[in-house]
Order: sequence, then C-alpha cells, then structure tokens
Amino acid sequence: MTEVLSITQDYIKNHVSPRDQNSKKGDNGIVLVIGGSSLYHGAPLLASLSALRAGADLVYTAVPKIIVSAIRSYSPNIIALPMTDSSLTIGSANRLIKGLPKIPHTATIGMGMTLSKTEALNSLVKKLLENGTKLVLDASALIPQVLSEITETDTILTPHPGEFKRIFNEDVGGSEKDIHTIVSKMAIKHKITIILKGWLNVIADETGKIAAIRRCTPAMNVGGTGDVLAGLVAALYSRTNSSFDASALAVYFNGVAATIAAEKVGFHMMATDLIENIPNAMKPFDKITR
Repeated sequence: MTEVLSITQDYIKNHVSPRDQNSKKGDNGIVLVIGGSSLYHGAPLLASLSALRAGADLVYTAVPKIIVSAIRSYSPNIIALPMTDSSLTIGSANRLIKGLPKIPHTATIGMGMTLSKTEALNSLVKKLLENGTKLVLDASALIPQVLSEITETDTILTPHPGEFKRIFNEDVGGSEKDIHTIVSKMAIKHKITIILKGWLNVIADETGKIAAIRRCTPAMNVGGTGDVLAGLVAALYSRTNSSFDASALAVYFNGVAATIAAEKVGFHMMATDLIENIPNAMKPFDKITR
C-alpha cells in the first residue's frame, strides 16, 4: 500500500489555485449542479450555494420544473434551469445539454435526484464528457451502470459507505487499513478518483495516491453536509486539472468550515451553517496573481 498522505496547511497552501487579478467572469469556474426531485429540493440548492461560496464565478442549477420556484425564491444568486420531467429522463437530459447558457467546466450530478432509467444518467454523463465537462457524481448518480461511462475519465465519486457498496459491490471494511485498501483498489481498477465520506474521509485516485482526513465533529452527521461537499469539490475541480487535489482541498475545507460552525452552535449545526463558514475556512489561503 502506498503511503497515506497527510493533508496539512502547507499542502493546502501549495495546491490552492491563485486568482488572476485580470480574470473575467467564468475564468474562475463554471459549475453545473444537476439534481433535485419533488421530495428533495434542498440538496441541489445546498450544492449550488456551496460552489458559489467556494469561489465559482457561475453556477447553474438544473432541477425539475416543479421545484424551480422554490429554488429561485431562496436566493437571487441562484441561476435555475428548469428540467421538463420530475425525474431524469433521456429527453430532459438532452434538452438540458442543448439549453446550457455556457459549457460548464465541471458538473456535479445526483444530489436529491430521481432517475427514470439508468440509461438517462449514462446519456447525460456521456454528453457532458464529450463537451469537455469534468464530472463529480454523488448520491443517486452512484449506481454500477454508470461505471462503464466514467472509467478513465478523471471523474470524482463522493460515496458514503452504503453508496460505495451499491456502486462497487464491495464493503469498505472497519479498520483504517481496510478502508484505505478497498477505496484505493476501486479507484485504480476504474481509473477514477473516489472520496469516501464518513468518520474517516479517504481520497484515492487511479495512480495509487491516497490521503485520509478524519471527520472533525460528529455534528457533520446532519443531512446536507454531503451536498455541500459535492458543491465544494465541483467548484475546486473547475479550477484545476487534478481530481485528487480538488478532492483533498474540498474535504479539508469542508472540515474546517464544520469546525468553525461547531464552535458556534455545537451539535446543533445545519448544512447551511457549514456553507456560511466556507469563506472563513478558505479566505486565509486566497492568492492573487498579477
């Protein structure tokens, strides 16, 4: 097993992408969030707000039209793209791709989403990859049928242990060594990057590189923190070609934001508390090039 990297402040300083003083809107990340359903309108909203707070210039939020009003009414910062069907279909996926205002650098897919058929997800993934969009898959998008489309594409997956079992048909194990081994094995096998979420967050990529970051507080068990992470990953991945670095940075900043929030509210944290503290976690590492 390769040595497990420690994600320190020095690592973060060395891998945060600087912002060009003369950059224009879009240069610092265009993110597409695809998710939501009649039951879960909050999941794609949390991911979108997280991506914005992480510094993405533009975030498009594609959700079923039945929840567009709820999404739009939450914040004027949201650019909501209504999808025609209540679940993801091949038709709604095709119409979304054709109607995108700009080609996104990254897309994060799956939070709160309902699938009509697995073919719809595969069609969406294929078209986005053909357009050069890098992918982050979460929640409902973590199904075994999608593996054939994402192998060798530098796609990032963000499963918790149950989702890991569903997509790979493998248990992550109980000990740290077992978790490191199985997550790395799947990342290498499918040539992707995996962020396993839990009490031990493990990041592994196709080269065998692996890092581990312990969960900072059990307050992060609250629903929505995984959606926040998905938005963070997408925003950071939009500014770098390294899926591993984007993943490590996102997990680190997610944890720091949670620590700051927990200092204020203890175990009474909500996912929105996490989002509000992303700037406090990231600002000390901001860099500008001139």
